[in-house]
Amino acid sequence: MSRILLPSEGVQGGPDANKATATCFCGAVQILFPTEKPGFVDSFICNCSDCHKITASMFASNFIVKEKYTTHTRGKDKLTKYAQSATIESGNTMENHFCSVCGTLMYRISSGYPGLLITRIGTIDDFNLMETKIKPRLEQYVKDRVAWCPGAGEAKVRGFEAAGPLGQPFEQESL
Repeated sequence: MSRILLPSEGVQGGPDANKATATCFCGAVQILFPTEKPGFVDSFICNCSDCHKITASMFASNFIVKEKYTTHTRGKDKLTKYAQSATIESGNTMENHFCSVCGTLMYRISSGYPGLLITRIGTIDDFNLMETKIKPRLEQYVKDRVAWCPGAGEAKVRGFEAAGPLGQPFEQESL
């Protein structure tokens, strides 16, 4: 069952769908992305200082999809890009793609991982997917998590002090 709280034209999703939509706040930009492999790579929470700043929050909740499996259903021409590497621990350049109308950060592309879109879970139109298929699998940069935010440990999300093994299986140990 889909749970669409902010209806937008062309919304797709559902528990059995292998694709779903993510839309900016104003509805001008929308992408259709895979919810399963091979196009879906991983989902995670990031506490790095760069994510603190870019989200104006204490962490970012993200999912990664392969660009070649993702379609811009509308508004690709409405995306504004901003790139920099000064706050990225790896030194890679991170290119941010924002809606030029409402400012929603739709996705990021790292020079270290070309062909992958680091997309915001909060842009997904079907809220049920946030608790099922796209629920974060790991939490990275827990060393940078603020003390008053307990993190995602109780949700059985695996924590890593720095960058986690995105898209890779965990070692054979329990959460």
